Amino acid sequence: MNFQRAFHLPFDLVLLPTVLVPLHGSAQNAPSAPIRNIVLVHGAWADGSSWSKVVPLLEAKGFHVVCVQNPLTSFAEDVAATNRMIDAQDGPVLLVGHSYGGAVITEAGNNPKVAGLVYVAAFASDHGELSASMGEPYRPITGVGEPLADGLPVLSGKGVLDDFAQDHTSKERMTLLATQRPTKWAALASAISAASWNNKPTWFVIASNDRTIAPQQEQDSARKMNAKTLTLQTSHVPMLSRPREVADFISEAANGKSDPGVQGN
Repeated sequence: MNFQRAFHLPFDLVLLPTVLVPLHGSAQNAPSAPIRNIVLVHGAWADGSSWSKVVPLLEAKGFHVVCVQNPLTSFAEDVAATNRMIDAQDGPVLLVGHSYGGAVITEAGNNPKVAGLVYVAAFASDHGELSASMGEPYRPITGVGEPLADGLPVLSGKGVLDDFAQDHTSKERMTLLATQRPTKWAALASAISAASWNNKPTWFVIASNDRTIAPQQEQDSARKMNAKTLTLQTSHVPMLSRPREVADFISEAANGKSDPGVQGN
């Protein structure tokens, strides 16, 4: 399988203002009571440290926060790892996923403890849909994948430095490049069996300068889910470039605010 074509990593730079845009669609009910437990799920080629800037901000607001460490060896194992952390919480959970982690929370969100879902520049697959094929209608492909000796792909230096986190400092980008984890293709090429966003309240952080998932794809996914949205002028990793705004948005979701309103730059 051609990894670059299948994963569809599109890249171009689009400058948009930072706004919150309520979307319309079928009504979703916000959680009836504030949620205190937040489970954060990282994406491919990453680990729980993806959330290192957001965790202290949420904890300062009084939330109990845990980060899943996905093995990235198969979709089923990543969903199992996420469910393990959900089950360990002492009450309702707000489940947050970045990038490929969006597919993971879509499946794991069927856990009865999950009261709401937050997608951060993420794949939001539907029933039977593959994360790896979602981007095909949106952009031409710019390849950034490099297989290791055993065939597990990683992101190339160009991919990380120029396209994955282009709005970060050189030091931060080099750290992301050095700490990325290989991810089995099978994890991204597995279909969703049941999309939990169909019956649970949903929020979505759209990264308007994203070169890994097309911003239009994120907007369309949010509209399809009737998600409340926050649009930030960032690269694919807004939780690292704009952690305070992301943490505030997650906090609003956990507190059951179904209409966050409007926020400036």
